[in-house]
Amino acid sequence: MEPYRGGSAPSVATTPSSPAQPSRTPAATPAPNRSGITGTTRRDDPLTLGNPSGATANPTASPNNYLMQKPQFVLSYSRDRGIPNWVMWHLSKAWMGSAPRQDDFRPDPALPRGWYQVTPRSYSGSGFDRGHNCPSADRSYDLDDNSATFLMTNMIPQAPMNNQRTWNSLEEYSRDLVKAGNEVYVLMGSYGKGGTGTNGPATTLDQGRVTVPKRVWKVLVVLPEGDNDLQRMASGQIRIVAIDTPNDNSVDPDWSRYRVSVDAIENATGLDLLSKLPTEVQDRLEAQVDSGPTR
Repeated sequence: MEPYRGGSAPSVATTPSSPAQPSRTPAATPAPNRSGITGTTRRDDPLTLGNPSGATANPTASPNNYLMQKPQFVLSYSRDRGIPNWVMWHLSKAWMGSAPRQDDFRPDPALPRGWYQVTPRSYSGSGFDRGHNCPSADRSYDLDDNSATFLMTNMIPQAPMNNQRTWNSLEEYSRDLVKAGNEVYVLMGSYGKGGTGTNGPATTLDQGRVTVPKRVWKVLVVLPEGDNDLQRMASGQIRIVAIDTPNDNSVDPDWSRYRVSVDAIENATGLDLLSKLPTEVQDRLEAQVDSGPTR
């Protein structure tokens, strides 16, 4: 998430239904040519690591695990919670540029007909930020890329100090990793119900249509720029940083204090975050807690 410029208001949402069976993972998005970008820098399919909840694009069968694939990121949306279950994106130099922040928060027209459209006003006066999952600054190559991050399906009600300090610091660190010659697959989501913003505790906003999550998590899968990413990950050319933070204003600004294992996040959420990797590789990588540099 990143610094917000707006607000939110309270209410009583239901929890997501059981995940549907996995759909076929689409082919990787071809990497566009980027002037001024050389070598192996490219835009890769965020679903390279798998579909964490088996989300499908069937609104009847999966209203609370609804797969939405955009050029900039992929997500599983929960109709009843009014927020995404998870969002995944790929970050490389091919996604970064000088496009200005658009700040055009708006409903997502790609939601199925008849579903409630969360709007920027859904958060007004609530004491919670409209917290990005895929950050604006991770999509700065052009205006369309940046504008896509302001769709409300990419937002959760996030405690301002969590959003503007802890998460903003982690987001800047991930972009620094890319500037240093890496690419990063990012998985992010939230779970539970009830957070604490500037107005105190709340469980929902917008008359119960938008759930305030209790916890917010992120996993960074970091590897040097290159091709054949899954093979390189399986061979050990990888660093995994996983964090899980409380969604409240008392959160520590230092994100490294919240490092956990991928296993811990999977146990809390029921997701399978690295499902495309061989089982033995998953077992090894997902049990580790990162202890690497944080700046």
